[in-house]
Amino acid sequence: MIVDTLANRHIYQSLSPRLATALAHLASTDFSQLPVGNYPLDGDNIFVIVNDYHTKHKSTEPFEVHQKYIDVQYVFSGEEEFGYLPLAGQTPSKPYFDKHDYAEFDYEANKANASYVQLKAGMFAIFFPGDMHMPGTGDIATAVRKVVIKVKI
Repeated sequence: MIVDTLANRHIYQSLSPRLATALAHLASTDFSQLPVGNYPLDGDNIFVIVNDYHTKHKSTEPFEVHQKYIDVQYVFSGEEEFGYLPLAGQTPSKPYFDKHDYAEFDYEANKANASYVQLKAGMFAIFFPGDMHMPGTGDIATAVRKVVIKVKI
């Protein structure tokens, strides 16, 4: 997992050309002008999801992991908290669903081992396949506009 601001995106561009494309797109796009929806950036190799929502309490949300895609999650406006813990040794509460590339993990079974991080406007988090994460949470419901770029491994 990586957490940083777009101002430091150059540090991560050498990780992969697709991640470099995703980070450049975040830096060069005015997401206030895009409606909520999915947008292809490079076919199914890189695609963008723009979403507006209110954060939910972490006790109501599952952790998740992906196998085919890296998540680049960027908070355009608002702020949220996300939970994180390594995947190693964890048992899913719902098995991997190939069509949507995720498996779910129960909050109660994992809350004691998780860390929680604030993600404020202008910050991004990169979640790799070994990173269990629970995005979109907060103690108080807060409006968020978030962009998730899915980067095929």
